[in-house]
Amino acid sequence: MGDHDDLRKFITDLAVVHGRVVLSSGREADWYVDLRRVTLHHRAAPLIGRVMCDLTADWAYDAVGGLTLGADPVATAMLHASAGTDRPLDAFVVRKAGKAHGLQRRIEGPEAAGRRVLAVEDTSTTGGSVLTAVEALREAGAEVVGVAVIVDRGAGDAVRAAGLPYRAAYTLADLGLVA
Repeated sequence: MGDHDDLRKFITDLAVVHGRVVLSSGREADWYVDLRRVTLHHRAAPLIGRVMCDLTADWAYDAVGGLTLGADPVATAMLHASAGTDRPLDAFVVRKAGKAHGLQRRIEGPEAAGRRVLAVEDTSTTGGSVLTAVEALREAGAEVVGVAVIVDRGAGDAVRAAGLPYRAAYTLADLGLVA
């Protein structure tokens, strides 16, 4: 099996949890995809970096990140996967709100202003979190080239309606789940 198939197995074996849950969007579901069980796993995280870099290889960007917390391990995995390649990536973290102390930055890491960046998320249902990150990045002077998620739960239309290309490594159908 290749990276894509190996990562799908990690997701279905470790991250798909069955039972009634309320999503961050407020919607209820009979299952939950807890991707932190995979994004923070020692064997799965490197796969995430390679799969997400492959998924977006034809987009021109040099930094990756999104709204903390879901995007952080995805961006870090991509940063590590790109190290030593001809296309190294920086990573950044978008805070939900600016800091009231220190440098009072909303975006942590290398400067985003003037850079072409990719906004990522582990999974997205409505697109709300990743679009919040996109707004902050644009306010900071970054050019957002697109949005990529590991698992799409339905956010594609909202992201595309905001004028951004959208890609997902896996759909719910890929994971044997029904929306």
